[in-house]
Amino acid sequence: MSDIAVETVHQNIHQRQSIGHLVEPAPNAAQLEMAFAAALTAPDHHRLKPTRFVVVAESEREAFGELLSQALADTGQTEEAQLERVKHHPFRAPLLVLALTKLQDHPKVPHFEQILSSGAAIQNFLLSLQAQGFSTMWRSGAVVESKLFKQSLGLNESDLIAGIIYIGTAFKAIPPRSAINVSEFVSDWK
Repeated sequence: MSDIAVETVHQNIHQRQSIGHLVEPAPNAAQLEMAFAAALTAPDHHRLKPTRFVVVAESEREAFGELLSQALADTGQTEEAQLERVKHHPFRAPLLVLALTKLQDHPKVPHFEQILSSGAAIQNFLLSLQAQGFSTMWRSGAVVESKLFKQSLGLNESDLIAGIIYIGTAFKAIPPRSAINVSEFVSDWK
């Protein structure tokens, strides 16, 4: 790989940030397919493919907002303002994708490895979209623990909703993230 290609990859990684206000355009079907293909190359012990994605089209955002409100109520939230507020979350972006982790019992692949695999798949997905010129926001919150929400997605109680990924184009540029002092997080084994 050339030095330019390596620098481009690292620039993409370092520039990725969650963007709160996303507008059109969203990725088209081919661009989304490319991002899903990148996601599914994540490390995956025994190739169990625990990660699933569910696309919430623009036309379905209102109905999805209603489901989010019902799911939040299912978690015990009773404050009407919060239940109403969550109905509008799907309108933060023109496209939403749910990231799911379908856990499987396997003698050599514990659940935590499957969860890590799913996280790596989501990061690949986000980086692919970033490389294609799109911005994203990965959110979860109490709603992902809702039994009602899991059931509506065909998940078992032990499966995970890893998050809701909001996708579109950044409404405005945001400042680059601060440089990270790597030495604060890396040490030598002794």
